[in-house]
Amino acid sequence: MPYKALLAVAAMVAGVSGTIWLLSAENNGQFSALMPDNEPKPLPATRTRNTPLSAGGDSSRTTTQGPSDNALGFMLASVADQYQQTIRYPDYSVPLSAAQADAYQGNRYHPVDLPLEGDGQFTVSLDKFRFTRGETIVVVAALSGRQTFGNTLSATLETASDQKPAASTVLKAAESAGYYEGTLSSDHEPGEYRLIVEAQVDGRPVRHASSLTIEPHLGDFEGLGTPYISGNDLVIPVDFSPESSGYYALSAQLYNGQQPLAQLQAETSMGGSSGTFQLRAHGSVIANHTISGALQLRHLQIRQLPARPGDRTHYAFGPDEGYEFSPPDLDKLRDEPAVNPESEQRAALLQQLADKF
Repeated sequence: MPYKALLAVAAMVAGVSGTIWLLSAENNGQFSALMPDNEPKPLPATRTRNTPLSAGGDSSRTTTQGPSDNALGFMLASVADQYQQTIRYPDYSVPLSAAQADAYQGNRYHPVDLPLEGDGQFTVSLDKFRFTRGETIVVVAALSGRQTFGNTLSATLETASDQKPAASTVLKAAESAGYYEGTLSSDHEPGEYRLIVEAQVDGRPVRHASSLTIEPHLGDFEGLGTPYISGNDLVIPVDFSPESSGYYALSAQLYNGQQPLAQLQAETSMGGSSGTFQLRAHGSVIANHTISGALQLRHLQIRQLPARPGDRTHYAFGPDEGYEFSPPDLDKLRDEPAVNPESEQRAALLQQLADKF
């Protein structure tokens, strides 16, 4: 953040600290000038529990303790420490926990449950959320409960913007009781769509709505180049042949077996029939792990960034199995914070502000 923003943060913290003091129990009369004459004056603070009265029996005395004189310094020190931890890792390479790795897996569809009367449910599932134009959309619906259901369900794909039907099909009963299956074509204009599945429940129509997107074919992944060490980075070249020129961004997860290591990202402009992303894993996310055997890149996701304001961001995904590769000698990588002079100057300024209190 720029220096003005840092000063604004300091001013905000100071304002919060001042407000806390003004509202503290020791400040019994600071707001009296702001109160209407017909309002009762604030009552004296009552004594705290287990605090005996003075010898004179004056119950208006209190031992309530106000905010610490160094509260502002403490808050600034906390901000400085949090910022220092944030800039330890470069934006292109951040550590990844198992929970984060599961959440970042991109192209997943979360089934939507529609409650029915009693304990019934109407659920629709897809194998993913984003479909490349031309792929088959497999729709699976499940009905449960004490109601009477029809033998078939209808499924309609319609545009999200104007609810214009694009395709429809019939979901037929599967071998498992309560399940229905069918397919739809995704060979339609890329964009956002609604999937409407209608069932007959006790003779009445019940509609289930969910969403998905259709993406254009962005190109093809061509595999990995030879990884190498550059400075304190493990560089992993990823080759990609774009369908059209533009500005692209790639993200992927770096693993060592079942151990997630880092979330990596890179951006580049591609103007021809082929290009290469240079994913970089910083030493701070590798050197503190014991690496055994091969490394893997998983959950690759590519985005074609908008050429003009208002254009959609288009998505594509790498092979489901990802890529495995043998890394070069990693002993040269160091568990050291990333070097960013501007960020270090901002962190130093925050620390200087904290030290003044």
